[in-house]
Amino acid sequence: MQILATVFSVSTSTIRRDLDTLSEDGLLRRVRGGGSRIEGDPIPFPDVSRQSSMEKDQIAVRAAQLVPEGSVVLIDIGTTTARLAHQLRGRRLTVITSSLAVVDELRDEDSIELIVLGGVLRNNYLSLVGMLTEQALGQLRAHLCFLSGSGIRPEGNVMDTTSIEIPVKRAMVAAAERTVLLADRTKFPGTGLLSVCGPEQISVLVTNRGADPATLDVFQSAGTEVITV
Repeated sequence: MQILATVFSVSTSTIRRDLDTLSEDGLLRRVRGGGSRIEGDPIPFPDVSRQSSMEKDQIAVRAAQLVPEGSVVLIDIGTTTARLAHQLRGRRLTVITSSLAVVDELRDEDSIELIVLGGVLRNNYLSLVGMLTEQALGQLRAHLCFLSGSGIRPEGNVMDTTSIEIPVKRAMVAAAERTVLLADRTKFPGTGLLSVCGPEQISVLVTNRGADPATLDVFQSAGTEVITV
């Protein structure tokens, strides 16, 4: 920390505050003496998609039933959310997304108005991220947000492993009237270093039978409707 203060000609307390801010924004992980950048998920999207595929399909089918005709829907990146997009084909909806996998599912659907958020391409996970994505979300409003995450902590915090995705996820939650979390049973507790949101920000959780019952109780206590399939 002293080295950073010397390089930037500021006090160590200023460096400490700046590191705290970057950590809260999901841009680095605090470690003893400073911080380190959090790397992206090394597993490519197609490989992740093949994991727990049956459970993800079950969640996607049930989640699609929560979408009223004519609604505006935000769809997060993720392999389960891409399966949800497939289940929405043929519906009369407006879909907003930063996921190119969702775009691939819906781009030929004449009944769906598809809004693709701009940003920097994160090729490994077929997503668009960055300030352009976040600014666009700040101008939009949706009825529903379908959110993904890499892990669900026992206290109900929705976690993710990739720092650059966190601000986009938070902006999606803020832009929607209600947020639906899609998380297969392997996400309890799953992985993740950074918190996206707490259980009080989740209106509905759709998961599989076999998800950790104590964590599901935490969501229910926070007012979340829990649906198991």
